[in-house]
Amino acid sequence: MAKDMTLLWGSGSPPCWRVIIALEEKNLQGYNQKLLSFEKMEHKSPEVMKMNPRGQLPAFKHGNFVLNESYGACMYLESQFKSQGNKLTPDCPAEQAMMYQRMFEGLTLGQKMGDVIYYNWKVPEGERHDSALKRNREALAAELKLWEEYLQKGPGPFLAGKTFSLADVTVYPGIAYLFRFGLSEERYPKLAEYYNSLKDRPSIKASWPPTWKENPQGQDTLKDI
Repeated sequence: MAKDMTLLWGSGSPPCWRVIIALEEKNLQGYNQKLLSFEKMEHKSPEVMKMNPRGQLPAFKHGNFVLNESYGACMYLESQFKSQGNKLTPDCPAEQAMMYQRMFEGLTLGQKMGDVIYYNWKVPEGERHDSALKRNREALAAELKLWEEYLQKGPGPFLAGKTFSLADVTVYPGIAYLFRFGLSEERYPKLAEYYNSLKDRPSIKASWPPTWKENPQGQDTLKDI
């Protein structure tokens, strides 16, 4: 099964990481994979463009089916391999509803995170304004407060309740990314507790970004958020 799969990915990218976690959770090891370098612009190579015309990673293929959107790939893997590996969709309707809610809220979290972390990369130098970055940082802080409250109110310990689900598969990499960029564990204790509690989960431990292992020291971009 996994031999019919191909994944082109980049280390540290939350979209790439979530697909790898899903593959691990479904016991789909042995797929064809290639680690590419963003720094070397390998995500714009002909190999990637053939699978993903947007020139983005991940680029994922199962047989003749191409799923380059990471949420779609994760949902596809859970749907097609329901009886294999760990079940990632709760049977409980309340937990299932919460799972989908948190999954797609995770996209908003990712957007607001990117607006701060990538501000200087996205916005040309002549168009940058301190006031705009300040607004972005305030928007991210408000978003993080929401997630802190979600985890505080439970029912925990996972994002959708008492079982690890697609919500965790899709959102955990973004939360790890926040702490990689210096988010304060003291200021966001519930997010920090969630982040640290899953570090040793087999699927996450096995897929921890290799560049993070090589260089455990992250950045401090978010230390004051």
